[in-house]
Amino acid sequence: MHCTHPGHEHGSEALLARLESACSERGLRLTPLRRRVFELVAGDRRPVKAYDLLQRVKLGEDGPVAPPTVYRALDFLMGHGFVHRLESLNAYVPCPHPEAEGHGSQFLICEHCMETVELDVGEVAERLRAQARTQGFVARRHVVEVYGLCQRCAGAQ
Repeated sequence: MHCTHPGHEHGSEALLARLESACSERGLRLTPLRRRVFELVAGDRRPVKAYDLLQRVKLGEDGPVAPPTVYRALDFLMGHGFVHRLESLNAYVPCPHPEAEGHGSQFLICEHCMETVELDVGEVAERLRAQARTQGFVARRHVVEVYGLCQRCAGAQ
């Protein structure tokens, strides 16, 4: 997972450091399970399904982990913008800038390799909010998913 914001690292270690910093600055509790779930999502270059997360968390723990516990960790991470849920895939990707609060999400998703890029297109988010307001709708979040082929996969065809 990467984004179009310049000037920051997208590796899982860099993301984890920014997550820890954001939690500290916001006074949020980053439990070991929340941290582990984020590490698993951030460590995969493809979107990760909740079931796969559950299996991976179980492999890394001493005892069984109940599914609701993993879902609560995902809810916490999503609620604070640390991970995004790709609606059409029912899968999760890390936010490449977890320090930013309350931004909309626009993604390019490769249909072949599933590489996902989060776009930095603030004007799209603002236009969506403006259109919602004109309809008397109060938008709380949005996810725009654009499917196609990444440069590498398009070149291979």
